[in-house]
Amino acid sequence: MKAVYIKGKEDLEITDVPIPEPGPGQVRIAVEYVGICGSDLHYYFNGANGTFVVREPLIPGHEMSGHIDLDPEDEWAPGTPITLHPATFGPDQPGMENLRHLRPGGSYLGSASTWPHTQGAMAEYMLVNRDMIRLLPESVSTRTAALVEPLGVVLHGINMIGDLTGAKVLVSGSGPIGLLAGFAAKQRGAAHLTCSDVLDGPLERAKKVGADQVINVRNETLPENTFDVILECSAAAPAVTACLQAAKPRGRIAQIGMFPGTPVPVALAPLSQKELTWVGTMRFDNEVDEAITMIAEAPEVAEVITHVLGVDRALEAFAIAKDSQVSGKVLVALGGA
Repeated sequence: MKAVYIKGKEDLEITDVPIPEPGPGQVRIAVEYVGICGSDLHYYFNGANGTFVVREPLIPGHEMSGHIDLDPEDEWAPGTPITLHPATFGPDQPGMENLRHLRPGGSYLGSASTWPHTQGAMAEYMLVNRDMIRLLPESVSTRTAALVEPLGVVLHGINMIGDLTGAKVLVSGSGPIGLLAGFAAKQRGAAHLTCSDVLDGPLERAKKVGADQVINVRNETLPENTFDVILECSAAAPAVTACLQAAKPRGRIAQIGMFPGTPVPVALAPLSQKELTWVGTMRFDNEVDEAITMIAEAPEVAEVITHVLGVDRALEAFAIAKDSQVSGKVLVALGGA
């Protein structure tokens, strides 16, 4: 089978490796589509994602879909379409009973945060634990199901910040996560959606997922004291400062974009002056299941996908995904597609 390995900074190799055989409690998946995430881009272009350095060849990818290839327990027939919850969770700890996604000791597909690294989904076949499997309803294609994981990230951020019904919402940063945030905000009842970015390409795509207004912040300043809720998806310091100014008094901000592990210069005065709520968010717990339901009810989310390239063009796919002016979500199609 073919598998994509990141071996270090700008060092990617497509390799033929044996098809793996499932062990106890495992199922073999034929992978169809894998989305390229921001962390995958960091692993390839920087050789690291924050403090997580590629120290051995790493198969990237945690946004995936496919079908059952071999289930030794015969619970699921071959060909059954699926996606995955890409996490395993560390042991329970007192006070963290309902915070399993934050407990230490877990792992995430396609991550160098563990040693050995946790290999990801960008291979024609992969082995997963049974409890990671999520069956797809007939109305959700495997192509669109590659959006389940990033939509789960967005829904966790929204769940952390609370009800959006009737709210005036700003999405800061209109890359793939921002596009999904705008889509989800409208599905969750936002009355008016504004999307911002520094590029026109992402803003044009934001209109397709329901933006009522788009603002290129290179040319126009966000209006102050305007938004009930802000979904901050860029983690760019100037954007965060602008969001603190743009929020209404007692406004709510969900920090979905991930900051680097170094200090960032943000003007925090509005946080206290306006009694803002600013909530950090990390991945998700069960929101992957909410994401499947939302996609089934609103398949137009597929507009977020702009490019699908075969695995032999993985290098090209990474280059396109890095260029947010031309691309939204970029998928790599594997042999099971």
